[in-house]
Amino acid sequence: MLYDLIVIGGGPAGYLAAERAGHAGLKVLLIEKNKVGGVCLNEGCIPSKTLLHSAKVLDYAKYGGKYGVKCDAIEYDHKFVVARKNKVVNTLVSGIKMKLKMNKVTLVEGQAMILERTLEGFKVQVQEEIYIGKRMLIATGSTSIIPPIPGVEAGMKKGFVLTNKEILDLEIIPKKLVVIGGGVIGLEMASYYNSIGSQVTVIEMLSKIAGGTDHDISKLLMKHYEKKGIEFKLESKVTRLTDTQVIYEADGVEHQVDCDKVLMSIGRRPVTTGYGLENIGVELDRGAIKVDEQGRTNVVNIYAAGDVNGKSMLAHTAYREAEVCVNNILGKKDVMRYHAIPNVIYTNPEVATVGETEETAKEKGMDYSVTTLKMNYSGRYVAENDDGDGICKVLIDKKYNRLIGVHMIGNPSSEIIFGVSLMIETEMKIDDIKELVFPHPTVSEILRENIFS
Repeated sequence: MLYDLIVIGGGPAGYLAAERAGHAGLKVLLIEKNKVGGVCLNEGCIPSKTLLHSAKVLDYAKYGGKYGVKCDAIEYDHKFVVARKNKVVNTLVSGIKMKLKMNKVTLVEGQAMILERTLEGFKVQVQEEIYIGKRMLIATGSTSIIPPIPGVEAGMKKGFVLTNKEILDLEIIPKKLVVIGGGVIGLEMASYYNSIGSQVTVIEMLSKIAGGTDHDISKLLMKHYEKKGIEFKLESKVTRLTDTQVIYEADGVEHQVDCDKVLMSIGRRPVTTGYGLENIGVELDRGAIKVDEQGRTNVVNIYAAGDVNGKSMLAHTAYREAEVCVNNILGKKDVMRYHAIPNVIYTNPEVATVGETEETAKEKGMDYSVTTLKMNYSGRYVAENDDGDGICKVLIDKKYNRLIGVHMIGNPSSEIIFGVSLMIETEMKIDDIKELVFPHPTVSEILRENIFS
């Protein structure tokens, strides 16, 4: 059967591209080997946020006395929370399938194998069926990196070592949890299990947590975590695992941490093998599919979007990349821009950032000014965050007098960062931002206060 577009991978990039293309009138086939929604919906973004919300409610109950609300004999039903998470995921997966159906997208479940390019198009096999597409979008996503550390493979077989996938289905609360990797996924799970009663230790090779997050924000976030009881071992390298311990080196000295479970969270890599990309000559760059700003690969009529291109492994980035690809397929010129993509760490407190950090601005030789303001300058923040010490850092390009970066820690930063991203994306002048009316009282006013400071 001949299709206008075959999409391989049903994650955020794949299913949105299929929906958009189908809505535009193209005959679309979407192939997914596991579950529609991809890692984000089934094993990442949504399930983790569902768990984190329950943990936040628990924190409110525990510390409600600060606000005149006292709760005695608090119980936390982790199994119920996991079951609720599954219900949320199933509801959203059903919604995606319905939207695909509404847009007349054909959904096939199974492993796709690209066989060859013919005069008609690209030939793809799923089980015993052969499909042909005039164009193809590769959106096969990413998978957890599993390092060749002695004891890891054996630990995974025994259920001692977990990835982000398994830990989201864990129905027991480990007494002691070690998280290897201090990136976003590791920190969110460390925060969750700390809130519900686990003794958590985070081991990170770098000198700071949260990867490329602004240094001051990272430092303050770690301070919050330590205050809640999470231990951090920075500049530490894991060397091996036993059945009950994680062994690591720091400053040339060997240490060990006892634990019941280990979360392996050192990053993700694009999935580019097992689909026959080599059969049509798709070019890779350090394991990721190489694309231009329009999402095109080196093979005519082959596009790639989402984690598989290795550029920005975020679901919202994947959505936009998918739109760029489909727009270009439809003849509407569109390009992908990465300078104003927001990042959020959904812990308590939340962290939200967008644009340049001081480190990246210096590396690029930018002439910028920076101001940092405590969130306590926001009346709403003070009212809702007893003893809160969040901050908002703003970077301004002095040459063009416009925002180039904003970094916040404090609730609800995740709901504010979109407006900042819009300002950076549209290159608003600072004088124009000063004329905007922010609703009062909201925490978003901290941006206005910062710019006027």
